[in-house]
Amino acid sequence: MSTTVDELETWMTQPEEDEHLEFKEAKTQFDFEELAKYCAALSNEGGGRIVLGVTNQRPRRVVGSRAFRDLGNIRKRLLDALRLRIEADEIPHADGRVVVFRIPRHPIGRPIQYQGSHWMRVGEHLVPMTAEKLREKLNEAVLDFSAQVRPQAQLSDLHEDAIARFRELWMQKSGNERLGQLDVPQLLADAELMRDGQLTNAALILLGTRAALARHQLANAEVIFEYRGSDEVIQYEDRENFREGFLLFADRLWEKINLRNTVHQVQVGLFRMDVLTFNERAVREALLNAVTHRDYQDPGLVFLRQYPRKLVIESPGGFLPGITVQNILQEHRSRNRLIAESLERCGYVERSGQGVRLIFEECIREAKLPPDYSGVTEHGVTLTLWGEVLDDRFLRFLQQVEKETQSGFRTEDLIILDLVHRELPIPDAMKARVPELRATGVLETVGRGRGTRYILSRRFYDFAGARGAYTRRRGLDRETHKELLLKHLADRGTEGSALAELSQVLPELSQRQVQELLKALRDEGRAELNGHGAGAKWSLKSG
Repeated sequence: MSTTVDELETWMTQPEEDEHLEFKEAKTQFDFEELAKYCAALSNEGGGRIVLGVTNQRPRRVVGSRAFRDLGNIRKRLLDALRLRIEADEIPHADGRVVVFRIPRHPIGRPIQYQGSHWMRVGEHLVPMTAEKLREKLNEAVLDFSAQVRPQAQLSDLHEDAIARFRELWMQKSGNERLGQLDVPQLLADAELMRDGQLTNAALILLGTRAALARHQLANAEVIFEYRGSDEVIQYEDRENFREGFLLFADRLWEKINLRNTVHQVQVGLFRMDVLTFNERAVREALLNAVTHRDYQDPGLVFLRQYPRKLVIESPGGFLPGITVQNILQEHRSRNRLIAESLERCGYVERSGQGVRLIFEECIREAKLPPDYSGVTEHGVTLTLWGEVLDDRFLRFLQQVEKETQSGFRTEDLIILDLVHRELPIPDAMKARVPELRATGVLETVGRGRGTRYILSRRFYDFAGARGAYTRRRGLDRETHKELLLKHLADRGTEGSALAELSQVLPELSQRQVQELLKALRDEGRAELNGHGAGAKWSLKSG
């Protein structure tokens, strides 16, 4: 709704600017960066308006503004910069053109950020929020958008096929045949998709027709599929927009992905096992997470981009406050609880809050790279699922151990084994699981103290027919460390080097471990110790 001249004149007569109103002369121009900061600050303070072309000092008067002639372009730039839909319109005042930007309140629990800061106003100045203020905003109660009702929505907005599918899946999951006898309003009420006779956002998102989603301003509840033959290709080879209730297209979307799902064959004893590039359980769970946890108040869409060896899923809205890439396995919170519960009733979600764990487990058990959340930002989550099987032997080894022990590995156990297999460090938070993995016979430690390393056990290398590699892995670092000490001694020449200095060459080892390496070099005739006590220095063996 456009601002009227009468509204403008009412604002102009106010005694002073308040936290929801900002006047700027901007006769010829106004800096976009400044505009974006003001929009962020006003949004963080509950929303408001920025008026260009009016003096700030009272008595205020219209001076006209030539700033931002192309308001459509400015709206798009603000949307891209702030992920916030800001309206802008012109008032053809008799004294000149006035531009009004209408800024909505920030989404609950997600203050608006621009150029790395969450802005607020202090008097006439824009400043980054204090830590206390930011914490207050982040800790705001997160309302369940999916549980809110749409008063204007009618049963006719829901697709009959989607309702039938929901009923069928719920009956299968629960075993409750009585659900088949309920009329539609009672079925939806029992599922909490209808409350006091009114449909919820979740009902429309899961069961709505295409026309209903558009009519009720939920057109962004859409998933766009694209296929590209390589990362370098900009133009997609295939694209389809899925804009209807999720239960209407969930299976069709997987079928579309599976059309190009190549097979990797793994020899297991006398048999061959087919490993699909894209694991169905992992892909479905990743898609469910995107639909369940995305921010429906953000105008962005869910994108699923398939490549020959990877699948990238982008969803609007970053992680909820308190959830990070580091703790995503431990923290379980839902932005749209009613959608999550409805999908659990249908059996799409095996157990609420366990989706990310399942994705990690499926990827690692198939010897693929773990799911990649490196693309997460404040405004969106990007998840990459890698399809290439990296090591058939590792895949078969995990299967064999789980078969013998008749118990599966925990998610953290699989992550540890994957990291060790790829020669990457184990996070401190997971090291408590190491003794159990050693007892199972799948992991070994090499060295002690700060120099402790972890390798897959001899059992893995025997299983893989690579016993030489096992010997090399256990002894490789010792020889590498010795060569580094020799290189440093060569650089020091006849001056020599004290033990404390040599310990700096290998900071991951204790001083005692460095001494043991130096003694081994002396016994090999490659190094010697000159002097005694605190003044003793090591050097290369002369002659």
